[in-house]
Amino acid sequence: MAYLDLKNVYKSYSGVDVVHDFNLEIDKGSLVSFLGPSGCGKTTTLRMIAGFTKLDEGTILLDGEDITAVSPNRRDIGMVFQAYALFPNMTVRRNIAFGLLMKKMPKKEIETRVDNVLDMVRLQDAADRFPHQLSGGQQQRIALARALAVQPRVLLLDEPLSALDAEVRVVLRGEIRRIQSELAITTVYVTHDQEEALSISDKVVVMNRGLIEQIGAPEEIYRRPQTHFVATFIGTANQFFGKVSGNNTVICDHFTLLADDVKGFSDGQRAVVLVRPETIHVEPEQPKRDGWNAIPGEVETITFHGAVTRLGVNLHGQRVVADITVANTKPISLNQRIWLLFPPSACQVMAVDER
Repeated sequence: MAYLDLKNVYKSYSGVDVVHDFNLEIDKGSLVSFLGPSGCGKTTTLRMIAGFTKLDEGTILLDGEDITAVSPNRRDIGMVFQAYALFPNMTVRRNIAFGLLMKKMPKKEIETRVDNVLDMVRLQDAADRFPHQLSGGQQQRIALARALAVQPRVLLLDEPLSALDAEVRVVLRGEIRRIQSELAITTVYVTHDQEEALSISDKVVVMNRGLIEQIGAPEEIYRRPQTHFVATFIGTANQFFGKVSGNNTVICDHFTLLADDVKGFSDGQRAVVLVRPETIHVEPEQPKRDGWNAIPGEVETITFHGAVTRLGVNLHGQRVVADITVANTKPISLNQRIWLLFPPSACQVMAVDER
């Protein structure tokens, strides 16, 4: 049985559905991310789990207990907000101890708990400082420590790293994952950053317009997207629009693509072929490889990304991107005519999303 279970959850404002028929089972001790663009309903769903926002319909179960109508302070759930919400007139130690003091815990136990979480977030040396004396990353660690000190049954994090610099975000997301794994605490993490979600989650819930588009492990979400939205929102995907012909062909305006599996489509049906940049090989001369897609184009941009260089290629007026490595590709220059080569297995054919 799921530890945290959301059943048929609905929420609307002024007649507009913000969360629609949301069903999700979360295992105990796992980290699940809600990922999607702004306005997709992910924070509203998080607030309903916390009890800050009332459901219009549906049920929320925690460890078999119906908490749908339980007040936030009785749900035993910890929450970390985007704005750290620290008390500016309290030291780090007092900020962390605040929730424990409200629970009227013995002083010695409070001291032990605070010391433990300070050690966990690696800020023992900052215990007697005030929030304004700390960096943004340190303040977010304190907010996390305060939520963990009360030993909640579930930890909720609402875009906790979005206000931080890129380098700090990478470090802190690793720390959050380390702490979550050490404590085996059930965690729900809201973010619009796909790299963040894919790097730390056991399971990713991709949301769009209040609906769940797909639920799965990070690799599954990336490699086997189930909808056009997921395929284009997660990572980068080149899109080739055309019409299906037979069981393995999509006819586009200027070329025909071979795909492994076009079953389930009827002849003439509109479709989009999605091809990831890393699956494309680049050749300076016309390749001779039977059964592969080979399309000529002209290099418009060359962007260095460390281990990978991204080429922007003009393909009959359409811009296509291909990722290459220096070790595996001959030198490429701007305005050079090249060939893009990729196998039918690199092509994922989907119905055109008309929403």
